[in-house]
Amino acid sequence: MSNPRKRREALVYHAKPTPGKIKVVPTKKYATQRDLALAYSPGVAEPCLEIEKDKNNAYKYTTKGNLVAVISNGTAVLGLGNIGPEASKPVMEGKGLLFKIFADIDVFDIEVDTENIEEFIQTVKNIAPTFGGINLEDIKAPEAFEIEKRLKEELDIPVMHDDQHGTAIISAAALLNALELAEKNIEDVNIVISGAGAAAISCSRLYQSCGARRENMVMLDSKGVIRSDRENLTSQKAEFATDKDLNTLDEAMKDADVFIGLSTSDIVSPEMLITMAENPIVFAMANPDPEIAYDLAVKTREDIIMATGRSDHPNQVNNVLGFPFIFRGALDVRATKINEEMKMAAVKALARLAKEPVPEQVNIAYGETKLMFGRDYIIPKPFDPRLIAEVPPAVAKAAMDSGVAKEPIEDWERYENQLLERLGSDNKMVRLLINRAKMNPKRVVFAEADHLDVLKAAQIAYDEGIAYPILLGRKEAIKTLMEEIEFDVDLPIIDPKSDEEIERKNRYAEAYWKHRKRRGVTLYSAQKKMRERNYFAAMMVNEGDADALISGYSRSYPSVVKPMLELIGKAKGASRVATTNIMMTQRGPMFLSDTSINIDPTAKDLATIAQMTSTVVKMFGMEPVIAMTSYSNFGSSHNDRASKVREAVSYLHRFYPDMIVDGELQTDFALNSEMLQDIFPFSKLAGRKVNTLVFPNLEAANITYKLLKELNKADSIGPIMMGMRKPVHILQLDASVDEIVNMTAIAVVDAQQKEKREQ
Repeated sequence: MSNPRKRREALVYHAKPTPGKIKVVPTKKYATQRDLALAYSPGVAEPCLEIEKDKNNAYKYTTKGNLVAVISNGTAVLGLGNIGPEASKPVMEGKGLLFKIFADIDVFDIEVDTENIEEFIQTVKNIAPTFGGINLEDIKAPEAFEIEKRLKEELDIPVMHDDQHGTAIISAAALLNALELAEKNIEDVNIVISGAGAAAISCSRLYQSCGARRENMVMLDSKGVIRSDRENLTSQKAEFATDKDLNTLDEAMKDADVFIGLSTSDIVSPEMLITMAENPIVFAMANPDPEIAYDLAVKTREDIIMATGRSDHPNQVNNVLGFPFIFRGALDVRATKINEEMKMAAVKALARLAKEPVPEQVNIAYGETKLMFGRDYIIPKPFDPRLIAEVPPAVAKAAMDSGVAKEPIEDWERYENQLLERLGSDNKMVRLLINRAKMNPKRVVFAEADHLDVLKAAQIAYDEGIAYPILLGRKEAIKTLMEEIEFDVDLPIIDPKSDEEIERKNRYAEAYWKHRKRRGVTLYSAQKKMRERNYFAAMMVNEGDADALISGYSRSYPSVVKPMLELIGKAKGASRVATTNIMMTQRGPMFLSDTSINIDPTAKDLATIAQMTSTVVKMFGMEPVIAMTSYSNFGSSHNDRASKVREAVSYLHRFYPDMIVDGELQTDFALNSEMLQDIFPFSKLAGRKVNTLVFPNLEAANITYKLLKELNKADSIGPIMMGMRKPVHILQLDASVDEIVNMTAIAVVDAQQKEKREQ
C-alpha cells in the first residue's frame, strides 16, 4: 500500500481501539458464584468425565463442533510472499472474520513457525483435538500439497487448503454455467491455464472431475508451456504436462475455448483473444489486476463470457462464496473430511443458485434492475442471503451420501431454518448500503466540513466512491484540517459567509424569497439567511447544485430540521415528515420509528409513519414486518395512549390489507415469535420475524434506540428522514465518523431513489 494515508488508516484500523480483529466472547452466564462454579471448578469436572468416557462428547459439551483453526506458516501470503508466521497473523484474523460473518463459524488463528513439512504436520496433529475443522492458508507450493494430503489422511476432522480448493470450487461452478451459455460440452473444450501454483493445480483437477479431459488442457508457468519433455518438473506440474507442440501463451490461446488465469496481470493481449474460439470463456483471476483488463476484453470480443476476481466487474470469482459454507455443512454433520463429493456438491449448488430468480435485496445491493442468469451473471453474488441455506445443506448431504458424516441430519427444513437464523448475527446491512451507494455516487453537501470528524467522513466517502463531497464551512479551517489528515483532493470548498459567494447567495436568496414572501420572509431576511450554512446548503440541493445534504453534527436536531422543512418541504403526497433508525442487532436489522420528529403523533400520524417506514424497509430489499408497539396488548388497556395505536392498526388493516402489521403490542411479544404464537395466534405477526417497530411517541422511540445503541453497542444508521421532497439527512449531535459515512450512503441511496421516481 504505497499511499501514506491509506497505510496509516490500515494500521490504525488494526490497532485501535483494540489490537486485532477477533476476540473470544463468553456464551454462558458468568455473573454469579454459582455460574462460575458451573463454568470452572467444581462443575467443569462433569463434562470432562463424560468426554473421557467418549471423546465424541467434546462436540456436545464444548465449542469444538463450531470451531475451525485457520493455520499458516506465512510462506505464501497473497501479494506479499513469504513474510513469516507473525506477519501473516492479520491475514489469518481476517479469514476468521469472514468465517464468522458469512457462516457464524468461530475461529482460532494459528501461526506456526516452521517451513519443515514434518514439523508443520505434527504441530497441526497435536492441536487438532481442539477443533472441528482445519483451514490451511497461505502455505507455499509444493509443500502445501503434501501437507494437506497427509493431514486429510491422518486426521478425522475436515481439512481444506482454501488457496487450492476455494478458487477451484467457485470457478468450476462459473465454468459449468459459462459452458452452458456458450453451448459447449466440457468434455470437448480446449482449456488454457496460466499459472501452475496450488490454485491452478486444484482448479485443473476439479475441472477434470467435472468432465474436462486432461489431453485438452495446456498449463503454463513463468517459463512457458509445461511440456512433457521439460526437465525437473514437480510431480504436480508433470501431472498436467502436454505433448502438444506449443511453447508460448500466444500459441496456446489459438482456438482455445477457455482461458483460466491464475498468474499475473496484463499477460493476455487483445490479439490473443481474437485467436480464441467462438464464445470464448475467459476467467482472468489475478488480483488486484487481471491477466487482461475487463473493459479491454469485452471491447475486443463481443461474444466473450468473462469473470475476474474483482468486485467492480460482473462475475466475481470470490472464495467467500465457498469456504465458509463448505465448512458450515461439514461441521454440521461432523464430517471426518472434506472429500471430492462434498466439493462437487458445492460446485453444483453454486451453479444451480445462479440460475434461480435473484432476491430483490441482491438486485438492490448491486444496483441492478434485475439480475438474471446470463453472460454477466454466471455465479452468485457474495451478498446473496440464499448462500447459507443452499451450499451447506448440499455439502452436508454429500458428506452423508459418501459415508463421512458422523451426525447425519434428519430434519432438513429445520436445519435450513437454523442456517437462516445464523444470518441474524451478521451485520450485512452496512455492506449492502455502501455497495449500493457506490453504484451511482451523488454530490453530497457536508454542511459542517470544518469539523474534523465530518471531514474525515467526507474523505472516506470520497475514497470509497460513495459520494462526491461538497465541503461547506470556513475555507482556511477546512484546508488546514485537510492537510492534517492528508486529504489532498481538489473538492469544492464553500464558505457561505464569504464575499466570494455573493452572486450565488443572491441567487439563492431570490429563489427563497419568491417561495416564502407571503409567509413573512423579506428579500433582506432571505439574503441574511443565506449566510447560514444550513439554509445555504438546503438551497444548493433545491437549486440542483447538489444532490443531497448531510448536517447536524454540531447543532441541535430541531435547529437543523427547521430550515430543511422551510426550504425543502414535504414530498408530493406526503402528509408527515418522520424518521427511522436502523439498528444492527443480533437478530438482524431492526427499523425503529419515529425517533426524532413527531412528539405525540395521532392515530392517523402513526399509520402514516408505518407506511413511510415500510417503504424504507423495502428500499433495502426486505419485506416489512411491522409491530405497532405500546404498553398493552390487543385491547388490554382502554387508555387513550393505547387506543390511538389500536386505531392506527385498524386503519392500516382496513386500507392496506396487504401490509404485514399488527398491534397494539408490547415489545417483548413483538420480538418473541414463540410467545406471540402461543398467546396471540390470531395476530398477523404470528409465526413471523418482526423487523420494524413503530412507537406510540417520540420519547419511547428515541429512548429505545439510544438505549440499544449504548447498552448493546448496536450500530445505528439514522435518523433517516422520511417524507422529504429532497434527500436531506440530519445527524445526531456529535455523531461518529462511521455514523456520518453511513448517513452519507443513505443520502446517496435516497437521491438515487428520488432520481428514479422522477424519470
